Amino acid sequence: MKIVYFGTPEIASSQLEAIISAGYEVVAVVTVPDKPAGRGKKIQSSDVKLTALKYNLPILQPVSLKSPEFIEELSSYKADLFIVVAFRMLPEVVWSMPPMGTFNLHASLLPQYRGAAPINHAIINGEKETGLTTFLLDKEIDTGEIIMQEKVVIEDDETAGTLHDKLMYLGNKVVVETIKMIEEGKVHSQSQATIIERDNLQLKPAPKIFKEDCKIDWTKDAKSIYDFIRGLSPYPAAHTQFVSENNETLDIKIFEVALKENKSEDKELYKIKTDGKSYLDVVLGNNNISIKVIQQAGKKAMPIADFLRGTRLDGNWSVK
Repeated sequence: MKIVYFGTPEIASSQLEAIISAGYEVVAVVTVPDKPAGRGKKIQSSDVKLTALKYNLPILQPVSLKSPEFIEELSSYKADLFIVVAFRMLPEVVWSMPPMGTFNLHASLLPQYRGAAPINHAIINGEKETGLTTFLLDKEIDTGEIIMQEKVVIEDDETAGTLHDKLMYLGNKVVVETIKMIEEGKVHSQSQATIIERDNLQLKPAPKIFKEDCKIDWTKDAKSIYDFIRGLSPYPAAHTQFVSENNETLDIKIFEVALKENKSEDKELYKIKTDGKSYLDVVLGNNNISIKVIQQAGKKAMPIADFLRGTRLDGNWSVK
């Protein structure tokens, strides 16, 4: 069985390694074009391209997935199956090409959390579990028939980063098992529309997250803010401003927090409480958000004790 693999980031390179290790024949890899990145604007290749180079696999990097040249080159490999992990939406002329179809690995329990950021949104919404789904591609994004699913628990202190890694390793198993099911003709796919109707589901979307979506709304309850920060850590990261009585401001990203009961009589909302040495809390009534890892604009992320050594704050600061 000949496979063409589509993917870009680290999570996709892990699954490519698993497919190769399982003994399947990957005849080509499709990934994004190289592009300049970082302050030096050095040309960088995707993680999937680097993995493909390691195994001397043919690499296709089309600018347009509909270009006649790309379609012709892709069809020349006469693949039986296409596999897509963390890649952009494929046009029908591509996903309908292989005789065994095209399947995608998605980091949620579809039909919930369709979209570009399912890991982030599951944590932001306070979910207790999520998982992985393999499904057959069709014309609408993330709506195809489900092949298989695996569930995982979201721990109380889980971040988007730790959940990403957990799902990445589970994804290796899920992708290989899905290939085996297809190869052996044992796929009994389920319609997502049928699942939605049967379970009377209210769908929760997972759209792409932009910088303006990452500002902390301190008017929300402490648990919602805690989940919001975890769901954006380490990337793209929740941000806020510290503001003094004299209107000095510090632009801040927050990576790690804890929920803490406020036993003090001082329950003034949005006020910063700190000893200037080891802790920094934001007061939210009966609960505080205790900041553990922080980053000031222009500096590196650091534990709160290191931040406080270099930044003098007192009780006259609040969050905005």
